[in-house]
Amino acid sequence: MVTLTIDNRPVTVPEGTTILDAAKTVDIHIPTLCYLREINEVAACRVCAVEVEGVDKLAAACNTQVEGGMVVRTNTQRVRLARKTNVELILSQHVDHCVTCVRSGNCSLQALSKAMNIQEVPFRSEATERPWDKTLPILRDSSKCIKCLRCVSVCERVQSLGVWEVTGSGAHTTVRIKGGLRMNEANCALCGQCVSHCPVGALRERDDTELVFEALCDPTKEVVFQVAPAVRAAWGESLGLSQDKATEKRLAAAIRAMGVKHVFDTTFSADLTILEESSEFIERFTHSETSKLPMFTSCCPGWVRFLRTEYPELAGNLSTAKSPQQMFGAIAKSYYAKLLEKEPKDIFCVSVMPCVAKKYEAGTPEASDVTDHDVDVVLTTRELDRMLQAMQINVAALPEEDFDSPLGRGSGAGVIFGVTGGVMEAALRTAYWKLTGENPPADAFREIRGQKPWRESTFHIGDITLRLAVVSGLAGARQLMDAIRARQVSYDFVEVMACPGGCSGGGGQPIHDGEDFTAERGRNLYQLDKNSTIRFSHENPSIQVLYNEFLGEPLSELSHHLLHTDQKTWTL
Repeated sequence: MVTLTIDNRPVTVPEGTTILDAAKTVDIHIPTLCYLREINEVAACRVCAVEVEGVDKLAAACNTQVEGGMVVRTNTQRVRLARKTNVELILSQHVDHCVTCVRSGNCSLQALSKAMNIQEVPFRSEATERPWDKTLPILRDSSKCIKCLRCVSVCERVQSLGVWEVTGSGAHTTVRIKGGLRMNEANCALCGQCVSHCPVGALRERDDTELVFEALCDPTKEVVFQVAPAVRAAWGESLGLSQDKATEKRLAAAIRAMGVKHVFDTTFSADLTILEESSEFIERFTHSETSKLPMFTSCCPGWVRFLRTEYPELAGNLSTAKSPQQMFGAIAKSYYAKLLEKEPKDIFCVSVMPCVAKKYEAGTPEASDVTDHDVDVVLTTRELDRMLQAMQINVAALPEEDFDSPLGRGSGAGVIFGVTGGVMEAALRTAYWKLTGENPPADAFREIRGQKPWRESTFHIGDITLRLAVVSGLAGARQLMDAIRARQVSYDFVEVMACPGGCSGGGGQPIHDGEDFTAERGRNLYQLDKNSTIRFSHENPSIQVLYNEFLGEPLSELSHHLLHTDQKTWTL
């Protein structure tokens, strides 16, 4: 242990602790901007500057380790002025169009400037704007970039992709796609983690809200909404709603208040995905001599892009089952269109997703089979919240309402799609039933739960032994794929989610800079599953009706046509 003094207060902490963390133990706040624990500790912004007695230069608290007898001062005039100057210099290279910025009110730089009482910037602005393709799912405004290097570090250390790089020096430092490529030329998974970790508005998702507003005003369109499981665990955060107010039923009411007549739950099509995917897995497993194993889950487009670009020889191991989003779009424009006596082209399908890559997936022609785009628009959770705010809807005052039928009923198994391991667990519940003719205990496969990047388990179903792996985050996915490629590990079924923690931590979820709500959102989803009256996908009565009236059975010819795809053909 090391004992030091911070602002005249004795502090004892383990050896190797930074000044920043040592100060936190005694509730002394040191501001930060570029800092991300264990991800970005490069002191690029120097906002965390402190005085250390006997040292001429100010020290960066985020990466300076404590020493025995060290005397630290965090709030002297010298420190205050240095921090203020550092922020002013950052502002000189940041176009502060805060009124129109998507991050206004939720911007770390804006909050810091206010806290430091910065009312004008004494330095000449040197911000430059570089052209960017505005049709891409992820947009970058270089004039707002503060060179904090968070995007670089997150992409490299958390997602192992290294899409971004730093070029130049001093005032001419810039961040760009590595090699000067355009984003659609890079190996970007479009996971959106760079967006989630940007402290300002330099990175954001493409805003598609106006397309939805226009569709709602078009009398020729039947606007149909679907809402992903992970959205219900997060949608109220940006609106300041408590968990007891931000229920899935109030979410359904809020969307109807926007003028939407048909509001459905993607949990329904998550159950549909399980029926198709579990059937496909059993088919592959029982014919393992001619099938490609392990079978990989296919519902995460970020993971699909990663596999296609980094391990193309293993893309054939992907399940052919479409994601719940795309399955819903196909059913909405076929089965549901017939129920409404409408043509498929008259159905305007909107998805609310916790994900930026879903915008890419919906725009991929090969992922659609009924129309050119079975899903017309994908909104992130953040975009939905912005629409509700734009329409001045008092969400907290709305009475709760159910999702519509017949595509709005889902099981607890479908709900846990929103958390890492959830797809695997849901599939195993139904696979067990298919193989034995009876249900397992609903929580029989909870061993695969957790936030660890790479988890593996072995389960016995009758006389069958299944070797399974669950991965979240692309760094973990790379480790797994390298091990599979080198034949160091062997599995039958593998679930991969591109974002750490799964969809709960998706790149389209509300941003809380410096705080991670992923685990809490996941716990909420597991609780919803526990409280559900139906916890098995195959027991969803709406799914049963769909097969009886329309699809026939899992893996039928019609199911293959509408609900399956070959990801190897997708446009990257």
